[in-house]
Amino acid sequence: MPASSKHVVIVGGGVAGLSAAHALYEQAAKAGVAVTCTLIEAGREWGGKIVTHRVGDLLIEAGPDSFLSQKPWGLELCARLGLSDRLINTDERNKKTFVYSRGKLRELPQGLVVIVPTKLGPFLKSGLVSWPGIARMGLDVLLPARRSEEDESLAQFFSRRLGREAFEQVVEPLMAGIYAGDAAQISIKATFPRFLELERKHGSLIRGMLAARPPGAAPSGSAPRRTMFVTLKHGLSELTQALVAKVMASGAKLMTQQSVAAIRVRQTSTTRSGEWTYDLTLGGGSVVSADAVVLATPAFVSAELVQPLSPIASELLGAIPYASTATISLAYPAQAIGPRVSGFGFVVPRAEGRPLLAATWSSLKWPHRAPDSQALVRCYLGGIGREAVLQQDDRALTTLVREELRTIAGITAEPSYVEVNRWDRAMPQYTVGHLDRLETMQRSLDRYPSLVLAGAAYRGIGIPDCIKDGTEAAGKLIGLFAGSRAA
Repeated sequence: MPASSKHVVIVGGGVAGLSAAHALYEQAAKAGVAVTCTLIEAGREWGGKIVTHRVGDLLIEAGPDSFLSQKPWGLELCARLGLSDRLINTDERNKKTFVYSRGKLRELPQGLVVIVPTKLGPFLKSGLVSWPGIARMGLDVLLPARRSEEDESLAQFFSRRLGREAFEQVVEPLMAGIYAGDAAQISIKATFPRFLELERKHGSLIRGMLAARPPGAAPSGSAPRRTMFVTLKHGLSELTQALVAKVMASGAKLMTQQSVAAIRVRQTSTTRSGEWTYDLTLGGGSVVSADAVVLATPAFVSAELVQPLSPIASELLGAIPYASTATISLAYPAQAIGPRVSGFGFVVPRAEGRPLLAATWSSLKWPHRAPDSQALVRCYLGGIGREAVLQQDDRALTTLVREELRTIAGITAEPSYVEVNRWDRAMPQYTVGHLDRLETMQRSLDRYPSLVLAGAAYRGIGIPDCIKDGTEAAGKLIGLFAGSRAA
């Protein structure tokens, strides 16, 4: 290792940590900074919640099954890794999503832009919201914009703009499908600031969404058109496998089944303020020293590690709640699936009082997930306020899900394959005031600029958000190293 080389330890081998390592080498080369990197992961495998299983002709995602193309960081990373030709779109022939409401699967109308209707006719026909509820939604164009800068929950915001019924029947199930949380607790500022901006700018969500619609078809060009959600042909693990290969080729040291028990800091021999050496004690007692650290671990893990450095940051990190969930994938003979199995899947409003959060018809949504002779279904359980069901064993969860699919979608056949994947404390919750607490936490760590936090607990839970967060963490460190060298 060159004497001037900076050593960075990244703790956590999910997509945020891997993206940080990849970006570190990329940006160091551009800045002319010499770096070495060590990645430490407590588990056996890299990728965190990105886990793809191949079972015969079935391709099963145990965690996320796609990422949002409208956030560019996922597509950009795939391009840099040479994976662009591996990306696949959703099967638009089946482009329908349903809500299970009042004993029936009701289609979300095509005129629904995220959650706000821009075409009234299809929405009226859907039966999702009663006539009085639709009239209340229409008041959105008349109600004044809120002037207060205080944060509010998703439930408060959308009930205020669109009414309680529209919130419960349309907004809440869609939001629960993303965050596995309680919309009465989740921060609008931290999750959907775009809607706040629409309200401020246009005085109405409906007017704002109408104004934001593209004027026509997208211009033609060499780049392929992407659907809202995309995935990789052989599963999302292709992304993490490519990242691992890239950082290994760059010279990174990768350590699995190694936990970090503690972090201690000591001032470097130089007198420059803010330069520290970090000594990371591993579970077995050995110590790894670094010039900088990226903690790409869950907030409750990071809380314990930063406690000696900042009790304030530790307390705020430990207070970030997490939801536990489970995905249950089932394969059925294709001929045993009835007419109610249509589109991409369905969500279930909390108001329905059912244990099932949502279901995806995976083999209809994505090409090549199952042979034509089979239908692949993925169901979601758990989430804030619904986690008690996860205390049941796998057999009981499977029985429960099969009963839900029978009631909701008319599936009575015996599945040919079942796989249960549990995710304990896997989904961070951005509760009201989240961004203000992040700011306070960051200020409390300002003394340690070369200690950076990254991952789903902070500024976005999706794969592109985590890629962005890891990339920006690397950029911050390269900026520090370059500045130190110049000084």
